This record gives sequence, structure tokens and C-alpha cells, in this order.
Amino acid sequence: MKSKCLLLLLFVNWNCFTQESVNLIKSSHDLYEANYLMDFEAIVKLSYPPMVANIGKEVLLEKTELHYENEAYRLRYQLPTVPLQYGQTKQINGKSFCVITIRIPKRYFFEAKLTSEEAAAKKVELQEVNNTKDVTFEPNRNSFNVKKMTTYVAVWDETTNGEWKFFNFDNAEQLAAFNALFDETVKRALGLNK
Repeated sequence: MKSKCLLLLLFVNWNCFTQESVNLIKSSHDLYEANYLMDFEAIVKLSYPPMVANIGKEVLLEKTELHYENEAYRLRYQLPTVPLQYGQTKQINGKSFCVITIRIPKRYFFEAKLTSEEAAAKKVELQEVNNTKDVTFEPNRNSFNVKKMTTYVAVWDETTNGEWKFFNFDNAEQLAAFNALFDETVKRALGLNK
């Protein structure tokens, strides 16, 4: 009898873990696709609810749109799909977390024609903003090709209605919101306190 109960418990735990993993994979791919398509409503819908509440939905929508399109440039993800690397799902203070890393090729199209001096300065700026040295200026397209590692942090807790919700660390507001909402214990456990 004990072995049957143990087997049933193991099956239930494995099935829940598998379903949770499937949901994480689907939701994270949905977030990447929303960024690729610049579907700002979907990005906000997939964002961590306390962050959305703190920033404000309309403000987050506006800031997300400005991240992709503003007076200076238009930012685009170059590939419709890329492999996502999933870290171990961790339980911390009653919440589930997963760090997801993605190598994303992006392109910044600048509206005003850049001189060689302006392009050199923008290259340094984009290297700093994107934390990568892999930035190439293409004068004929007046654009920069940027290859970088991006971090999404997925969270599953009482505020997410049984779904994985995300922070995209490419977005400065979302990174700041994560740092405000979670303490050093969480960051250290996730390996994000660098």
C-alpha cells in the first residue's frame, strides 16, 4: 500500500512538473514572439502583475513602445524564433522563478543619417546599453546589428493566476522593477547579483 501511495505521489508531482514546464516554455516563447512582432499589449499581458501595477499599464505600454520606436531609432528583433536556455526552476519564499537566457540578434535603424563620428559614438553607446561588444554599423542601412545575451526572469506566484509572468531585463524599467520588488536573497539564489 505504501509503495502504491508513493508511486501515485511521484506520478502526480512529475505530471505537475511537466505541465508547469510546458506552460513555462510556451509562455516564454509567446513573450519572445510578442517582442519580435512588437505586440506591446501582449508584452504587458505577459509581464509580472505587481510590476505592471507599480509602473501602471498605460505607462508600461508607452515605455515599451518607446524602447522599440522613438525619434532616434527603430529597434527590431531579427529572427522570428531563437533557442531559449532555461535555468533550473527555483522555489524562493513561496514563489517559483526561472532564469531564461537568449542570444538575440537585434537591429537599430536610425532615423537621421549618421556621420562616421556619430556612428562611432553610437556604437560605444549601444555596446554599453546592450552589454556586448558585438555591435556592427552598416552605413548603407544606417543601422547597427547587435548580438547580445538577453535575460528573461519568469515568476509563478499568487499574483500570476496560475501562469508564468516575466521580466525582460533588456527593458530598463523592467530591470529596475525587478530590483525593487525582489531582495538580494532572491537575486543571489538566481545568480543575478553580479
